[in-house]
Amino acid sequence: MRSWLVYRAIPWRGAQLRRFYRRFVPASGLAFDVGAHAGNRVAAFRALGARVVALEPQADFVRLLQRRFGDDVQVVVLPQALASAPGHARLMASPRTPTVATLSTDFVRRAGAAPSFQRVRWHEGPLVAVGTLDMLIAHYGTPDFVKIDVEGFELEVLRGLSQPLPALSFEFLPAVRDVALGCIDRLEWLAGPGRYRYAVSIGERLRLLDSDGGSAHAMCQWLRDLPADAPSGDVHAWLDARSGAGRSA
Repeated sequence: MRSWLVYRAIPWRGAQLRRFYRRFVPASGLAFDVGAHAGNRVAAFRALGARVVALEPQADFVRLLQRRFGDDVQVVVLPQALASAPGHARLMASPRTPTVATLSTDFVRRAGAAPSFQRVRWHEGPLVAVGTLDMLIAHYGTPDFVKIDVEGFELEVLRGLSQPLPALSFEFLPAVRDVALGCIDRLEWLAGPGRYRYAVSIGERLRLLDSDGGSAHAMCQWLRDLPADAPSGDVHAWLDARSGAGRSA
């Protein structure tokens, strides 16, 4: 119920999501939602006309996603997580705050410095299946957009990718900003320096601070300058069509 209220009970939220993601998710395109949770992004991507592969390791939310999208042949719900290599990993969850779960014990240790996580009480959850972005791409094709929201495990997800993607987003938290900085380094290595443009959206405001985007250097400097108590958000990255070819895997 908490998650439903946060993500679905605001009547205009769906329209906001569609407007925001329209630039990244084309009609008849393909989107991966890594950490799909209650499925608000999945619904927005489908409303834009895209096929969606939704990944969620928490069993309660898998059941919610299956109930919500089970009759839609254009949505695949996978009860798993992503990392740098396939296998299984221990999920850390918070029963009182189910909007957060992670495979990163380092994130659990460090995130308490953030005001938004000070009341979170983590518990060991089940072992969950883990795949990689490369495995998803081999099976479903190259996505037009990937949303990654995995509570401090974003860099490990990108380490399971060996090619540049057209567009993606990953969460950042000032208390563990080195994870976001590592994600930018990874993207620059995959695509080649200067191919991606970067911009930030704060919280759930669904607005890029710079719609044209900036360089990796500018994005890294912005992240480094964040106060420790600044709000979290998402870094969005997209390939600049004016730039050259990326690194071959």
